[in-house]
Amino acid sequence: MLIIDTHAHLFSPDEQRYPAGPNPSRPPAGTGTLEHVQREMKANGVERICAIQVSGFYGFDNRLICDASKGHPDWIAGICTLDPNDLHSPGLLAEYVRDYGIRGMRSVPGRGPDGRQLDHPGVRALWKTALDNGITINLQTGYEHAAEADRLLAEFPDLRVALDHTLGLAADGPVRETLAALRTLARRQNCHTKLSFIANGPEGCRDGYPCRDFHEVVMEVIEMFGPERCAWGSHFPLEKYSPALTYAQALRIYQQELPLTSEARGEILGGTADRLYFPPR
Repeated sequence: MLIIDTHAHLFSPDEQRYPAGPNPSRPPAGTGTLEHVQREMKANGVERICAIQVSGFYGFDNRLICDASKGHPDWIAGICTLDPNDLHSPGLLAEYVRDYGIRGMRSVPGRGPDGRQLDHPGVRALWKTALDNGITINLQTGYEHAAEADRLLAEFPDLRVALDHTLGLAADGPVRETLAALRTLARRQNCHTKLSFIANGPEGCRDGYPCRDFHEVVMEVIEMFGPERCAWGSHFPLEKYSPALTYAQALRIYQQELPLTSEARGEILGGTADRLYFPPR
């Protein structure tokens, strides 16, 4: 069975070449590197990953993701992050796709007069560039922006969009409100979701592996979208983002613990991600 990890954050120990931004939050020593993720992939039968720009560490400096994407196009789909308020961002996105093989962009709200806005001209310009270049949008936002996300999904029906961490769904968060927002967005057939949330945060898996307290919520999400629009992600390095689980355990929940058919497992673990991030080019 094809297994693709749609949510892996990469860090480089070479901070001269890839400098950190202000007040960076580093992963535990020895984790998060390209070599580390390769070890986890080999040990668990994972064939490909989506490498997600760590904007909380590198800001909008995408050099590490671009270099990883260009250097390993057979198994890395690079996902950059760009500033919607920067007028140069659409041009940079097109350049990253052309010159580095970037296959997705993590979309974040722009800054408007009333605060952070997803319904924003800069966001629209980036979504249009993603559509023109045939790449997937990874939407990084929470349930509070669901109405704006719904409008954008309606305006870009031919653009593939995946919800990062399923709108930030977490056991210690606003589960009811997030599920209500997801029901609205799941009606849009171009909207997919990344199942990378089951152990997010320090309380994300309060009962320990296999996180049975949250299985009902996970299955509800899968029922909303259908397995063909759900994709597994580990949130690597788990030592930083999901310390309640190991990489193997995060994968095993979807391989063995959840009551899924073999067809559904195939879609969630690899089929959906293959269509979103590794289409024939």
